[in-house]
Order: sequence, then C-alpha cells, then structure tokens
Amino acid sequence: MSTFKEMGLNPEILSAIEELGYENPTQIQELAIPKILDSRQDLIAFAQTGTGKTAAFGLPILNKIDPSKKGIKCIILSPTRELGLQIAEDIKTYSKNMKGFKVVPVYGGADIVSQIKKLERGCDIVVGTPGRTLDLIKRNRLDLEGVEFLVLDEADEMLSMGFAEDLDAILANTPATKQTLLFSATMPPDMVKLSKKYMTDPVEISAGSKQEANLNVTHQYYKINSRDRYPALKRAVDYAPDIYGIIFCRTRAETKEVAERLAEDGYNTDALHGDLSQAQRDYVMNRFRNRQLQLLIATDVAARGLDVSELTHVINYKLPDEDAVYVHRSGRTGRAGNEGLSITLLTAKETGRLRYLERKIGRKFEQVDIPNGQEICQKQLFSMIDNIKETEIANSHIESFLPQIFEKFEDMTKEEVIKKIVSAEFNKFLEYYRDAPDLNKTSDRRERDRNRDRDDRGGDRRDRGERRDDRRDRGERGERREHKTASNMTRYFVNQGKKDGFSPKLLMGMINSHLGGATPEIGQIEIMKMFSFFEMESGHTSDLQRAAKDMEFNGREVSIEESSPKPSGAGRDRGSRRGDGDRDRRDDRRDGGYRGGRDKDSGGFRGGSKRSSGSHGAKRRTRR
Repeated sequence: MSTFKEMGLNPEILSAIEELGYENPTQIQELAIPKILDSRQDLIAFAQTGTGKTAAFGLPILNKIDPSKKGIKCIILSPTRELGLQIAEDIKTYSKNMKGFKVVPVYGGADIVSQIKKLERGCDIVVGTPGRTLDLIKRNRLDLEGVEFLVLDEADEMLSMGFAEDLDAILANTPATKQTLLFSATMPPDMVKLSKKYMTDPVEISAGSKQEANLNVTHQYYKINSRDRYPALKRAVDYAPDIYGIIFCRTRAETKEVAERLAEDGYNTDALHGDLSQAQRDYVMNRFRNRQLQLLIATDVAARGLDVSELTHVINYKLPDEDAVYVHRSGRTGRAGNEGLSITLLTAKETGRLRYLERKIGRKFEQVDIPNGQEICQKQLFSMIDNIKETEIANSHIESFLPQIFEKFEDMTKEEVIKKIVSAEFNKFLEYYRDAPDLNKTSDRRERDRNRDRDDRGGDRRDRGERRDDRRDRGERGERREHKTASNMTRYFVNQGKKDGFSPKLLMGMINSHLGGATPEIGQIEIMKMFSFFEMESGHTSDLQRAAKDMEFNGREVSIEESSPKPSGAGRDRGSRRGDGDRDRRDDRRDGGYRGGRDKDSGGFRGGSKRSSGSHGAKRRTRR
C-alpha cells in the first residue's frame, strides 16, 4: 500500500492530513487519487459510505486547483444538507494551509440570502444539494461556466430521491471541458443513463462490487410471525447491551409507532421521518450523533446524509423493496474497519425476497434464533458484572466509609454479598423475562394458514394491527417502575462515557471547577459506555447548564441535560432526557427514557464519599 506522501500531493495538503493522523489511504483513496491527479478523464468510483470518499476526490482536486485564479473551480453535489455540510467541513480541513482558499456550502432549509452573499464574496469550491444549487443557478447567483471539476457524491441516492431532473439542469449549465467524478455505492439504471449522457469515456474503479454489501457487516435474520415483529425487535435490542444503532422502517407512520412504543417501554430513542421540520430534524440528528440517543428509528429517505461512525447495529424492521436501499442501510454500520451487524425481522412470506437479495448483493444471510429470556438475562447480567469489574475505584471518595461498609457485611460471606448485589440490580429484569414465551416456536404452517384467506390488502391491515395484538400480550411490554431517585435530588445526563475515558473522579472535578461557590451534594454516578448519569442536589440546574457551556473533555463539547428520576424496572432502561423545552420543539414526538440502569455500564458509585478537594467542591451523598 502506498502512503499519502508517495502520491505526489502538495506539502500544504500533506501537512493538513498529517495533523489529522492520516498516513495510509483507504482502498478507494488509493485507487481514486492517482487517477484524478494524473488524468483529466471522467471517473466512476464505487465505494460504500464511510470509506473515505471525500478525501478520495477532495485531496486530488485541491492539489490541482489554483486558488489565485478567480471564480468557482469545482461544484460538489450531495443528496442532503447534512452530507453536504460534512463534505464542506472536510474540504476546509484539508485546505486549511492553502492561502486564500474558500469553500461555500449551499443547501435548502437555510437563508438563501446569506448563501448568496458568501458566493458574491468569492469561493473556489461550492458544495450543494441539487435543489438549492439549481435555485441559485436560476436566480443567476451561481455561475458554473468556469468549473473545472464536477463531483456527484452518492449519486445513486440523489437519483433515488427524485433529483434526476435537477441534476440534468445543473449539468447542462457546466462546461463540456470539466472533469466529472461520480461516486456511488450502487449502479441503478438511472445512473447508467446519467453517466452516458454527461460523461466522456469514464474509467471505472471499485472498492467492492457495484451492488455488494460491506464486507465488515454480518447479515442475520430472525424468522418471525407478523404479530411478533415488535417483541422480536425488543429482544434484538435487549440482547445487545451496548447497542448504538438505527432501526429502519418503511413508512413514516410505522417509524412514529415503533419509536413511540420503544419510548413507552423505556428505551432511549427518537424518530426521524419526513414530517419533521428542518429544525426538529437537526435536533434529533445532533442528539444521535452526540450519543444522547442510543437508537434512532428512521425511514430510508429521512436517514439519507446521516453520517455517524461506530454504529454497532442496523435493524430492518421490514425489508426494503430495492436491493440498493438494503446496501445503503447495512452500510451504515461496519465502517472504518469496525465490525457491524445487520438484523432483519423476516416473515415466512418474505423468504423469497431475502434469497433474491442474497444473490443481488453477494452476501449470505444467517438465520439465527430470536434470543430467549434466559439468553437475554445472561447477556445483560454478565455485561453488568463486566462493567462492575471495570469500574474505576476512587479510594479518596469512599475510604472514610469503608469501615462501616465492611462492618455491615461482616456477617455475610463473599458469595452472599455477590448474590445480593446481583439480585438488587437485576431481580426485576430476571422476573420480566422468566416466563417470556419462545418466539422461535412459530411454524410456517401457522403463517400460511393465517395468510391463506387474506389478500395483500388484508395482510397489510393485519400488520397495522400488530401494536394492538402485542398490547394484549403484556409479557413483552415493559412494566411500570417505581422511582428510586431521592426527592431532593435531580438526575442529569452527560454525553461522555467510558469510551471517552470519563470517570466519576473526572465528573466531580469538572463540577467542582465550574460551579464556583456552590456546594451541591452528588448522589449516584453511573458511567456508561457512551454516556453517563449523575444525581445532584436539586436547585442547581440553571447553574450547572450555564457552566456546561464552557466545559470540554478531550476536545469534545460537554452536554448536560436534566433527566427523569431513576426508577427500578424490568425492561431495558435507557434514560429519559427530555427537558421542558424539548416538548415545545418536538410537538407530539416521544423521547424514550433511560429509566433505570440495569442494562448498561452502571458500575458507577452507589454510595457516598467524602467531600472532593477544594473548599467549594461538590460532595458525594450517601444513598439510603
């Protein structure tokens, strides 16, 4: 494998990417960069999302552009504003050492006047969505006559979103001498037409085949009855204690319903669909990117342009109609060399569709049993135990209490203490799943019998009735839970977790250094894998949130939000973090609550500790 240094990039560009820690290119970068650097030939590149496509076209274009020359030299088109903004930000980072270089993103849902002003001040590269780009062209505010490069990023997505006519109109306003670079994960028929119409003898490169799914993703499916679709979803989530993923639904209504049911059952989730305003969409997407949500329920269209790394799971509530859509769904996990898992909930009548999909994407789907109650409890229990073992012990906080603690336990054996701790933490969960039915005991015959006398419309109606049927089976519903947070304490969410190197000691220090003269008591601290919770004496919310604006940890902005009080519960308790302001912004949308702490890295402090250093420090509070 060659390095970036060996590719002949300018020193200004090399220094920028070296600062990012990049040394060796990804597969698509190794294939594309030399082709673009050494040739004016049009290029079609096949690569999955998350493989480094922006650098694959951005670095060689920056290398060939002359910033001293006036006018727009490159137009990059992307399907969504989110992806466009990310591309623009990446290009700015790569070009930060190039004097006088400017990038302007243009997209809908934002003030067009301010975007026009930026264009009038001059720029080298424009990154735009098709609709806003065409609007600016029609207003004679965007002149592409001098463009040297045209990039179509995620071209298949733009076409599937209905931008074919917009792309035609935009490309017609660009010079024939430009170099056109088309990047895509798949090659649908409309894209073949587009390439034939606007590209001249393009060379093709591929980091994977045109319809091939990501090699880092394992594809599994659960065989289910239609009425068990939601209970099976819950079990898939409960079987993955550290899940961070997207659940894809086919319709807006289905997305809303699944998100509402998960929220009602205590899961930390929100919905992303076409009925949201741009402000609501941005709010949900930002919360998911910052890991304030563990699960995002989305339609395919609404999730386009959502670029989130380190997703562990993609769950297909129902299979999509098109092969390319499945490739895009599953390709959102398993990025940057990480392993990913795509799970599909499949009824018997959808089996033929799955086999066809296997042939089209070149991947086999593994049928796995729906986890039973004992398997889920074992997974959750040992995850909790592992987290307790990994919990950092802050001796300075608990040392003064240890003699009394040891005295309390002196008449118990080590085994008895362990049993009681596990029981206290896990009894509700064990009770919940103890008599849970085996969802694998569904015969294809029952499915056929149920469908035999129904036409397709009736079948759809049956699916729409799933929620009502499932509600009759309370065995798969979360139970009502008793609140455990003390009445004089307020519970908070913070977007830092074990993965960030966060710890109770760091949290205490952060509070102490930012709250000034306040001396609030601190209760339970729970350091999860990707986020944390803590309890603090009530009455300090405004001070804490004001202080959080100045907080940073490992270069990442700290977000602290008031949470729901912590109750005990049997289901997966994901933590509500909806404040009063959220209700106004989000209308009738529901936000799931992290209503417990049985399922995640809840090995944080549960007792009191002595006052932290400093005369005005926050102090830990003994739980009773």
